[in-house]
Amino acid sequence: MQTLIRSMSAKKYIALAAHERCKNTLVSWAFDNRTALARHTLFATRATGNLIQRATGIHVSKMLSGPLGGDQQIGSLIAEGKIDVLIFFWDPLGNFPHSCDVKALLRLATAWNIPIASNETTANFLLQSPLFEQQVRIAIPGEAMS
Repeated sequence: MQTLIRSMSAKKYIALAAHERCKNTLVSWAFDNRTALARHTLFATRATGNLIQRATGIHVSKMLSGPLGGDQQIGSLIAEGKIDVLIFFWDPLGNFPHSCDVKALLRLATAWNIPIASNETTANFLLQSPLFEQQVRIAIPGEAMS
């Protein structure tokens, strides 16, 4: 597959989502990291975005709820090159009716070569990486731009 290079600016566009049993963990993580997150632009599925915005005071652009298309909206933004990082705290032990949407979202994030954090530890590693605050060049699918 042919690839192209895309630049992520130092100010990242971050998508946040969480399964129901993981929402409190994500909200706590966002609160603990609110100073760093405030330097970036945040997107989230509806309920998660409302909780994060309330807890941190940071504006969050909200999509639909995940099961009603919010995961797909975030996937669309990824495919348009408008999301740089996906932080999705998902429940590996749960069975969800919209699991195909979640799988599609994770597939798109992987195909578009953006960092994905699926839990608090990985999110901390991402946020604390020196690359997080820098402009970074990444390879993306070349056919997307033809």
